[in-house]
Amino acid sequence: MELKLTKPICFFDLETTGTNVAKDRIVEISVLKVFPNGNKESKTWLVNPEMKIPAEVIEIHGISNERVENEPTFRELAPKVHEMIKGCDLGGFNSNRFDIPLLVEELLRADVDFDMKNVVSVDVQTIFHKMEQRTLSAAYKFYCGETLEGAHSAEADTNATYEVLKSQLDRYEDLENDISWLGQYSSRRNFADFAGFIAFDKKGAEVFAFGKFKGKYVEKVLEDEPGYYGWIQNADFPLYTKKVLTAIKLRKLNTKLK
Repeated sequence: MELKLTKPICFFDLETTGTNVAKDRIVEISVLKVFPNGNKESKTWLVNPEMKIPAEVIEIHGISNERVENEPTFRELAPKVHEMIKGCDLGGFNSNRFDIPLLVEELLRADVDFDMKNVVSVDVQTIFHKMEQRTLSAAYKFYCGETLEGAHSAEADTNATYEVLKSQLDRYEDLENDISWLGQYSSRRNFADFAGFIAFDKKGAEVFAFGKFKGKYVEKVLEDEPGYYGWIQNADFPLYTKKVLTAIKLRKLNTKLK
């Protein structure tokens, strides 16, 4: 079953120096862009992370420091990556919890003001876990009947993710072939910042999802505890979280001025 698209969707996968969104960097990115007419465009880039890749991480994805030392940095690649994904929805495997937050973080570090407000994100892992509880390699075997060659290669994982989603639509009649519906279905919780520090409550208001103000309205906390905003801005939080918090603060200020 082919995807029913109203605009392009970019499936992507990252290989990185680690799993800390605020500190780690991309070493490889692969993007598969699928257009509403079924056409596809794919790009894969190796990236110099400007930091050492730990030995235990190299064992997982096989990308050594020597292999990327002469590759472009993400700042140099950012315009090309942004040009490919802008105006598109996004899809990936565990992408809502890791790949999207890290990609947005890297774009913001490169001074590319990427915003997720009008982007639907489809996390194929969430659909898979809700249906079968397995890994990507197992998902590919289960849904597509083939062994995933080159697992932990960004390009192999990206293409496998796309094929798995199409097979999921074929297998499950209760899955709608609609990107907005799939994005909603594959979300674990509705977060304002993707990294999971600011969530939406049932009424759509932002609340803190961590720390001493967990469950408290962000606007109320910023009004009652103005120093908390400064603490987050100066602490080791993802740049996109800080951007979302600033937008809420400015929104509240503009409301007062009206």
